Amino acid sequence: MPGVAPPQTPRRLLAVRAWPALRIRVVALSRAPRRLPHRTHLTSPARCSALSSPSSTSSVWREQNQYSDLCSPAGMAAAQEQGEERPLYKDPSAPVEARVRDLLGRMTLREKAGQMAQIELSVASPRALAELGVGSLLNGGGRPPFDGASASDWAGVVDGMQRLALSSRLAVPIIYGIDAVHGNNNVIGATIFPHNVGLGASRHVTYRSTTLTNIVTFLYVYYIHAPFISCRDPELVRKIGEATALEVRATGMHWTFAPCVAVCRDSRWGRCYESYSEDSDIVRSFTTIVTGLQGQPPADHPHGYPFLHSVRENVLACAKHYVGGGGTHKGVNEGNTICSQDDLERIHMKPYPDCISQGVATIMASFSQWNGEPLHASHHLLTEVLKDKLSFQGFVVSDWEGIDHLCEPRGSDYRHCIAQAVNAGMDMVMIPFRFEKFLEDLVFLAGEIPLSRIDDAVERILRVKFVSGVFEHPFSDPALLDVIGCKEHRLLAREAVRKSLVLLKNGKNRKEPFLPLAKNAKRILIAGTHADNIGYQCGGWTISWHGDSGKITPGTSILEAIQQSVEVETEVVYDECHATIEAGKFSYAVVVVGEVPYAESLGDRTDLSIPFNGSDLITRVASKVPTLVIVISGRPLVIEPQVLEKVDALVAAWLPGSEGMGVADCLFGDHDFVGTLPVTWFRYDEQPPINIGGANYDPLFPFGYGLKCSKAIEI
Repeated sequence: MPGVAPPQTPRRLLAVRAWPALRIRVVALSRAPRRLPHRTHLTSPARCSALSSPSSTSSVWREQNQYSDLCSPAGMAAAQEQGEERPLYKDPSAPVEARVRDLLGRMTLREKAGQMAQIELSVASPRALAELGVGSLLNGGGRPPFDGASASDWAGVVDGMQRLALSSRLAVPIIYGIDAVHGNNNVIGATIFPHNVGLGASRHVTYRSTTLTNIVTFLYVYYIHAPFISCRDPELVRKIGEATALEVRATGMHWTFAPCVAVCRDSRWGRCYESYSEDSDIVRSFTTIVTGLQGQPPADHPHGYPFLHSVRENVLACAKHYVGGGGTHKGVNEGNTICSQDDLERIHMKPYPDCISQGVATIMASFSQWNGEPLHASHHLLTEVLKDKLSFQGFVVSDWEGIDHLCEPRGSDYRHCIAQAVNAGMDMVMIPFRFEKFLEDLVFLAGEIPLSRIDDAVERILRVKFVSGVFEHPFSDPALLDVIGCKEHRLLAREAVRKSLVLLKNGKNRKEPFLPLAKNAKRILIAGTHADNIGYQCGGWTISWHGDSGKITPGTSILEAIQQSVEVETEVVYDECHATIEAGKFSYAVVVVGEVPYAESLGDRTDLSIPFNGSDLITRVASKVPTLVIVISGRPLVIEPQVLEKVDALVAAWLPGSEGMGVADCLFGDHDFVGTLPVTWFRYDEQPPINIGGANYDPLFPFGYGLKCSKAIEI
């Protein structure tokens, strides 16, 4: 049951030794993207309406209670009065491991195979769920069930699928997964938080306002590589996890594919913004989001055992992508990480023990390779390290069509792919489409894949399901719908935005800081492609897989935030990119430039200049008007020396999400800047990879750098 420690089963010491660089004593329990092709989407509004009927909230709630009563204490008592024998696995008072063993013993091989299958919503059907008993569903790339779907529409679809699953022979519920990676970012109207790279810049405790202290801190970070981890803001990230969990739960889903705990070592990588930092200790400090999502385990919770505190307020988390995806050669997504095991442990593995100690329920394998071996087929890393040495007792899930990558052409020898992945330690396979072939081939491979390995995979999946409480509470709670995009969550996102901003330049000399801006200026110019574009502000993984441009979801753009912050007498002139500027006509200008949204391999870039001729626009404006530049990006971009010299102030705002007021809070001095760089800001395209502590470290702005308005320093 959620929040209840597992039974005290006999234990066997697998190993009592410290793993180098991780310093973990290991004890284990004994055994008892998302990229959709162009296709007709099967979940049309009409079909979704049918699946989620009856349509009224009250009737839905009554029907849901009928299902949940089957495993509730009241339902058990009623069954006993009628002389019915309920199986042990449906008894919520029974120990989790006993329920797992009982249900596993009742399953056929085909039903076990079904639990190991995760399929995409577009191919879900009564046959898939009721007859074949697939274990999990997902929306590929966060794709909605249909265009314009509301939160209640999402919940209706998920509940409809759950009803089908509960009509199967053993009535094993599904767990529904979604990429809620910066809020419930797939749902229109949800709160969109800053992406991880911005959160990695956030700080809780700041330096004293003296030039000497700033210099000492800078030298400490620059030369000794001892970042002030305690000054980062893991509590903020934990709160974001709590808010995200509530907004995911409101849509009926049980599981988010987050957090990403990759350590990004190359800014050319298209997933940089999903990483908190190039520094593994900073990434470790933000694994508190696992507790935010799942709840706080009790002090005596067994190490490595999956945990969920509340079926109403929390969701299952998924630490990803295991392991090393942030260190691939030349920053190529799904590429090859070339390093020793010591370096893999020292840099890329470090956050995983922290996630496991918090009871993370699932871990997703990486598309990438380690020294040429695909992670999806690495028995050493998936089984010997993750499950045995680190005592992870949840389940491992593949990435989108991840096992298909184990042969060329991809997926051509599917049986080989299945055997390689499952024997390596893969428990659930994100198929996501050809599930009937997967089930047929997995059953055929029984023997080549030992039945003990299949049983182990299904045990892990069922363990997570029982811990999650989905057997007792399989449906959404309509009362939670009001939390989607609520004021409290938007205020939290606003706080996260202002704490993530990094002030890189403030004034052309130390005696004349440019910020904060005057609210009572007579006339100001706002320019740039990103000044009034919620889609650009939010970046990838927002409403769609790769993100989009425009007013894709409710929020406040930076232009709107500035307009709301200045005095009513101030004239705000907006010209996106064709400003005709006359010197002396404006008190100051704010130019907002940056990247277009992208996801995964679509974001791999060797040209890291500012898109849309951003440098030209900055130069044109800054040559006539005192200018602040705000960069909206998922990573550092090239700032040419002549451009940096011309501007009066420079702010890295990363991908701030829906709450642009957080930017205005700092621009106008209502709050000071506190963020510091979580990654090294390189000088030119050819310089990456460049990381703190590396040879010939000569960045434009070093790791850990950041100013406050009270500390104007000449760059």
